[in-house]
Amino acid sequence: MSKVAHYLQEHLVGEVVTSTDARHYFATDGSILQVAPLLIVYPRNENDIRKAARFSWQLAERGRVIPLTARGAGTDQTGAAIGSGMILVFPAHMNRVLELDSKASTVTVEPGINYAKLQQALETHGRFLPPYPASIEYSTVGGAIANNASGEKSVKYGDTLQYVKSLRVVLANGEVIETKRLNKRELSKKLGLATLEGEIYRSIDTLLEEQHDLIQNFKRGTANNNSGLNVLDIKRSDGSFDLTPLFVGSQGTLGIITEAELTTEPFEQNKTLILAQFDSLEYFQQAILELRELAELPSSMEVVDQFTLQQIHELNPNHLTDLVKTPFPPLIMLIEFDGNDRNSKKALKKADKILDKYAIKVDTSTDLEEQYKYRKIREIVNILLAHNDGLLHSLPLFDGAVPPDRVRELLEGLYKLMSTNNLKPAIWGHVGDGNLYLQPRLNLGQVGDRQKAFRLLGEFNKLILDLNGTLSSSSGDGRLKAPYIENMYGSDLYALLKKIKLIFDPHGILNPGVKFGTTVDDLKSIVRSDYSIDHLHTHLPGS
Repeated sequence: MSKVAHYLQEHLVGEVVTSTDARHYFATDGSILQVAPLLIVYPRNENDIRKAARFSWQLAERGRVIPLTARGAGTDQTGAAIGSGMILVFPAHMNRVLELDSKASTVTVEPGINYAKLQQALETHGRFLPPYPASIEYSTVGGAIANNASGEKSVKYGDTLQYVKSLRVVLANGEVIETKRLNKRELSKKLGLATLEGEIYRSIDTLLEEQHDLIQNFKRGTANNNSGLNVLDIKRSDGSFDLTPLFVGSQGTLGIITEAELTTEPFEQNKTLILAQFDSLEYFQQAILELRELAELPSSMEVVDQFTLQQIHELNPNHLTDLVKTPFPPLIMLIEFDGNDRNSKKALKKADKILDKYAIKVDTSTDLEEQYKYRKIREIVNILLAHNDGLLHSLPLFDGAVPPDRVRELLEGLYKLMSTNNLKPAIWGHVGDGNLYLQPRLNLGQVGDRQKAFRLLGEFNKLILDLNGTLSSSSGDGRLKAPYIENMYGSDLYALLKKIKLIFDPHGILNPGVKFGTTVDDLKSIVRSDYSIDHLHTHLPGS
């Protein structure tokens, strides 16, 4: 064990590990990238994290940087959960519900708690956390906060940030701060602190004032935008101030979250699920826009295309028995409405009229068992992700979104992109938010396929930006999209985002290379040659 590991183990309650097997395991996450860490720490409490950060800060002051990377379940598909220094692994110990306040409808948790277990606990109290990702069964809440995750319910309920009331965060130098919305008097006290926290508040406050007009360019036409850092809604017109939006979605680049207080929504057992089939991209687009105009929004709007269904059918036609028949329609949309009150019933009637105009077939169900069958059409995507043809695997290269009125153009662009690269298309996603996925099947062990992967990455990102979209919608940028963020925002706003990173992390300790400082050539040097998702087969990978 290295001297660093010996020193840390002497001062930490949690375990410090440097074994070859552990370092090999934590060298990968859900992405196509690979970086071996120096050591792994399983912190048992916030004090362990504070000491690890302080140690790293002191080394950096003397010219040696040992980066810190916070990690939950390691499902991140952008390379944000890997790093060359110290990996702080939360699920082993920091995985508790600290408080469940039924009156305030809030829950306070540690970052390593499994999302599905938290959801189950909330549902027994008649509540739930709506912006859960597709990886809910095997991911952590801390990871969802770090990525500002969104999912199938986000078309109605929004992203994770909307449910984060306050945070406890360890800063780069080991200081612990609490973030929440502050009034003018509370902000004034923070501005007067002679600490790194005080310096951060003063610097960010000044930056927001000086760059107010530039910051407005951060806004996109998409429902969710996780690219870069969220500089919106920190300081409001009433003078209130909250650093929480900066930390949520920052992927551990500004601080390490140790505790989160989250708000919740009432859990509605009664749902209506509509399965609508479309034979026209134009009609599909129009249906999305009109459904989004309803006074009572659908709680989810998910899409699966015919090529996804065709590939599933070729693997095993029994996956789709009694669900949908060949020839498959170009697009299937699953539309869910919560509740059965008066407003919900009105919205359903209007939705029926919309779908009567645009869909070729509509099936509606309020029966729970039948709804399970309908949902299988969307969840069947997981079979594709888990399948490999020899060394060919579905690669997680893309997570972009466009304004809902440009979904048709995105679909057309994606089909063209796959065709020109001689690849089979298969598209699915949270179409109500303009968020679509595809994972091309390539063999990263072949030079030609590695080159094709990076060509696809560049072409996809260009397509998204040409449609005024965002490179990162339901998750974060990580390393994978870092080379393209400046293209999205322009040099001035990109420089402002880098300045914010420097304010929080002047020595480059916190997850360096994530969001900033990574080039395409850097990515090529750390790409995996043997991509797999073996660690997810227990659950089936979700997307």
